[in-house]
Amino acid sequence: MVAAADAQNYAKKLGISHGMVVQELGWDSDTDDDLRADVEDAIGDELLDEDADEVIDVVLLWWRDGDGDLVDALMDAIGPLSDDGFVWVLTPKTGKPGHVEPSEIAESAPTAGLTQTSAVNLGSWTGSRLVQPKARAAKR
Repeated sequence: MVAAADAQNYAKKLGISHGMVVQELGWDSDTDDDLRADVEDAIGDELLDEDADEVIDVVLLWWRDGDGDLVDALMDAIGPLSDDGFVWVLTPKTGKPGHVEPSEIAESAPTAGLTQTSAVNLGSWTGSRLVQPKARAAKR
């Protein structure tokens, strides 16, 4: 029961609540199914994939070393993002295959027009929260 209680905390840690529209990018066989299930339970719907055409509240971007250019991925992620929406870049923890140095996220975010606001521990993954600057969002 402890694992279930921990999993129920993922959506809360990510600031995801009922009714939000959440898009998942970068899914692969190594993604955390407990985290995904908790987010779906919290929003009361399924996660949208990269083909979704809705306005998105939150993007979960699973990112590993070797996945390509993070700036390009972030630019794609913010296209459908609502003005007050945000992106979570989910990366494997230090020592895990595919680990991404935090400096890569810190350097890529501003280039994509985003600001990093926080980081959270999500089991074997780490989440980095990126937001659009308010001035930019207001111009849209």
